[in-house]
Amino acid sequence: MQQKALKHRNRVILIHGLHQTPWIMRPLAKCLQKTGLKTHQYGYRSLRDNIKTHSTRLNEWLEQNHNPDQPIDLVGHSLGGLIIRDFVARYPEWQIGRCVTLGTPHVGSICADYIWRLTPAVVGRSYIDALDGTVAPLPTHITLGVIAGNYPYGLGQVFLQYHNRKRRKAGDPLLEHQLAHDGTVYVEETKIEGASDHIVLPVSHTGMLVNKEVAEQACYFLEHGHFKHKTLD
Repeated sequence: MQQKALKHRNRVILIHGLHQTPWIMRPLAKCLQKTGLKTHQYGYRSLRDNIKTHSTRLNEWLEQNHNPDQPIDLVGHSLGGLIIRDFVARYPEWQIGRCVTLGTPHVGSICADYIWRLTPAVVGRSYIDALDGTVAPLPTHITLGVIAGNYPYGLGQVFLQYHNRKRRKAGDPLLEHQLAHDGTVYVEETKIEGASDHIVLPVSHTGMLVNKEVAEQACYFLEHGHFKHKTLD
């Protein structure tokens, strides 16, 4: 990753996903710090609390630790991206610079649906109003960049492979891009109306957190408001 200091210097709040801790965001945080960005790895109880509680506690943390006159950027992985959406909708008083989500199922998670039906405790209280696809719409003033992965490696691939077979058996006219996933989340699930940009990289759901290109693209979006596309669509 190119070690070039960014002109864009908002504080970046990094929010982890389900079954994770703030430490999993450390590799990404270090990459962002090398470009001159100040970061904070925010932690929350992903199973015990619901998404509204996550947002409330993030707001409380900011009230205690951040100057409201200074804008913040938000980067969330998976469920963390849904917390960002809920937070910016419920607390519009904060100055939000730019947001990036990594592997976030913005329209809901098929994988989480299967797990919820089989063993609800595995996804906990973060399923309702979040992974079920019912998070508040993205406010129009938010500049959001979405990074998705299409390397199908992860525990969730068992459910997604089953779901793909089920859809084919039902005769659904599926295109290849509709089957692509990162081992946990379909690429199609990461798309959201109102996003400023969307990019797909060859990474898995968890692997994207230690991938240098993901970090580079996240940095680029935070500075420019769009991703660095190598080819035209």
